[in-house]
Amino acid sequence: MRIAIVTETWPPEINGVALTVQSLAQGVAALGHDVQVVRPRRPRDAEDGFETLCLPGASLPRYPGLHFGLPAPRRLRQHWSERSPDAVYVATEGPLGLSAVAAARRLGIPVCTGFHTRFDDFVHHYGFGFLTPAVFAYLRRFHNRADATLVPTTELHDFLRESGFRNVHLLRRAVDIDLFRPERHDRGLRAQWGLEDGDLAVLHVGRLAPEKNLELAVSAFRAIHARHPRARFVMVGDGPARAKLAEDHPDIVFTGMLRGEELARHYASGDLFLFPSLTETFGNVTLEALASGVPVVAFDYGAAREHLLGADAGTRVPPGNETAFVEAAVALADRLRDAGARARLRATARAMVADLSAADVARRFAELLGDLRMRSAA
Repeated sequence: MRIAIVTETWPPEINGVALTVQSLAQGVAALGHDVQVVRPRRPRDAEDGFETLCLPGASLPRYPGLHFGLPAPRRLRQHWSERSPDAVYVATEGPLGLSAVAAARRLGIPVCTGFHTRFDDFVHHYGFGFLTPAVFAYLRRFHNRADATLVPTTELHDFLRESGFRNVHLLRRAVDIDLFRPERHDRGLRAQWGLEDGDLAVLHVGRLAPEKNLELAVSAFRAIHARHPRARFVMVGDGPARAKLAEDHPDIVFTGMLRGEELARHYASGDLFLFPSLTETFGNVTLEALASGVPVVAFDYGAAREHLLGADAGTRVPPGNETAFVEAAVALADRLRDAGARARLRATARAMVADLSAADVARRFAELLGDLRMRSAA
């Protein structure tokens, strides 16, 4: 098949959507399919191994490192008229994504969308909560124009179906278990953090932004630190909240954005992963932490609900119960002080995700697009 993948975020941008879409593109290409990536043009753009159509875009006002594509329905219709894909996958709901859905429908090309981000939750955290119903209505209209919408969890699948979304299909996420693994544990890196053997490294990885509920992570760490004074908190990532967090908490280690093996080394060198966000559709970092052998404390939804299935891999707490989150973090930190418990927790965390193969997810993705193509032809 010839598959066009339309996305408004793509590496080197670091976020769950960009990395998930890149993994899908790489996976279906490895299966022998012809892949074209349609995305916004960026300054100092580089080749990434795919046939790429770069279109005009702009930076998000509060996220200069992220871009969105400008409307381009005519350009897409012209391009796909000359060489039509068998199916189109639209990963983002911005102006470029909307143009892609419209162009595909105009040309009779089967189109599938991915529900990756709860933008209706995001607007609340940026002072525009009154827009939440309108944003959710837009998302429903956008995805209902497609032939299918892909979601990563059964929880989200059921929620969207109950909320009037049509043709919702489950496509589970994968994690790179070869990159993220416990063997990347680095005592030298931990020494740079000021830790000795037996000390606790508490970790958070992700965008440092208001919607990530980071003050709760800090509160949980402070409760841990009160019982284990040599514990350190390491925050990997960047974003608009970093400067204020660094000013208010000078003892926290801020690493900035990390990629590849360097990111994997930081994961595996941690002991406890705190994930307090309530705005995720999934939460890829949960899988990356578990694959690295790091037990997780998270709210009971998204990736945690799907894959954090044993008490020896971490703790799920009721969504929004901040007291329970802090108590769970302290209790898990207490357990990790025992060397035997720490080894058991690391092994169990890894086992939770050891069978989430990227190749299997890509194969299922290609099958879903193939089904759309057959139904369209029929």
